[in-house]
Amino acid sequence: MTREDRFLIITGLSGSGKTVVSRFLEDLGYYCVDNLPVQMIPILVDLWRRREVEIDKVALVVDIRERDFIVNFPKVWDSIRKTISPKLIFLDASDETLVKRFSETRRPHPLGGKSVLHGVRLERQRLAPIKKMADEVIDTSGTNISQLKDLFAQRFVTTALPRLHVIVVSFGYKYGVPVDADLIFDTRFLPNPFYVDGLRTKSGKARSVREFVLGAPETQAFLAELYRFIAFLMPRFAAEGKSQLVIAIGCTGGRHRSVVVADALRDYLRGLKYGIKIFHRDVYK
Repeated sequence: MTREDRFLIITGLSGSGKTVVSRFLEDLGYYCVDNLPVQMIPILVDLWRRREVEIDKVALVVDIRERDFIVNFPKVWDSIRKTISPKLIFLDASDETLVKRFSETRRPHPLGGKSVLHGVRLERQRLAPIKKMADEVIDTSGTNISQLKDLFAQRFVTTALPRLHVIVVSFGYKYGVPVDADLIFDTRFLPNPFYVDGLRTKSGKARSVREFVLGAPETQAFLAELYRFIAFLMPRFAAEGKSQLVIAIGCTGGRHRSVVVADALRDYLRGLKYGIKIFHRDVYK
């Protein structure tokens, strides 16, 4: 990575994808600041250049949301280029694409006006001088989130993209559902070791409990469907740029069935070469 790729300033039209790019760069280790006042950029540049802050890579998002951005940014840009070699990236998109995106999110255009299209055209006109200053102009028309990230990585990022990391959590419904779970699977329909003498006081980590749960036809059928479903979802989550996925497996108390199934899912995902962490939240309650 060159020095120019370590201090990026992202600007462009509202709705062109600046927030998506910022979050993507943050996943790659950039220190990202959205809507930093332009007059504060030289202060951050000075601290970064003299290494008075422990920040290796910086990405700033600046745009027309700031009052007087059009007037102040060119002067600040000329100033910081005397001390460092930043890269200015301008994100663009067609009027039709921007109007559609604002319509889908139901957000008003920051410039207001008679209509979204009016705001888009007014912003395009005002940002024309900034666009001419850019080192790179990226047209995001017709791209989804995944495609935009891939395009940005190909042109500006030389480090490897992070793989999707999975956290598997077993839990008991009686103690509440994990609030950060992306996917939740209920195993309370499986045979319950709690009602088997000699298994009640053991946990799902015990071999006898594991054999009891996994030996049930219901469990075998459920795991087959679960594995198939997870295998379908994982590459699609990764393609959309998700860096972490939390899968929660629940049973009544979080001590037996959910622990066994969570461990089985962990082993399956390891076989698919995903990074895995597992947490049995309620196993000792």
